[in-house]
Amino acid sequence: MSNAKAPQTAAVTRPRVRTPCIGVCSTGIGDSVCRGCKRFSHEVIHWNGYSEAQKQIVDKRLADFLSTCMRNRFVVTDASLLEWQLQVQQVRFNPEHDAYARLFTLLKAGASQIKDPEKYGFSVHIAWRGYDLLALREQVDREFWELSEAHFERYLATPDLFAE
Repeated sequence: MSNAKAPQTAAVTRPRVRTPCIGVCSTGIGDSVCRGCKRFSHEVIHWNGYSEAQKQIVDKRLADFLSTCMRNRFVVTDASLLEWQLQVQQVRFNPEHDAYARLFTLLKAGASQIKDPEKYGFSVHIAWRGYDLLALREQVDREFWELSEAHFERYLATPDLFAE
């Protein structure tokens, strides 16, 4: 019998998932999807009781939806430059999120101050170049809410017509 120990693998520790709440909750007035953070009402209510794995699932869905909406209007041309600008501007961002979610964070912090998007590592799709960045950010935020609302309606609010 051998006394050799099995090799141990290092556990990957992910940062705790922060609440996506931005303090503008509309679920308290009857919305199924919060207009602020885009979580479903039951996720807002039960957030503090969720495990980290459950929070990560919600966070990933939100980040993926946001990225989808951002890609409709923007192109990240230099993710390293974008991240550097976030750091220089001292804008907190989630390192687990992709460059498009990070870009939205930058636009939330200072869309009206950005005059040359290329200096921040992104460009605006040709079809949207007639709009200022603040208007585009608001359009993305509205589309993000609509996508979350459609997902809720399709997968959670609609009864299963085939269930017995």
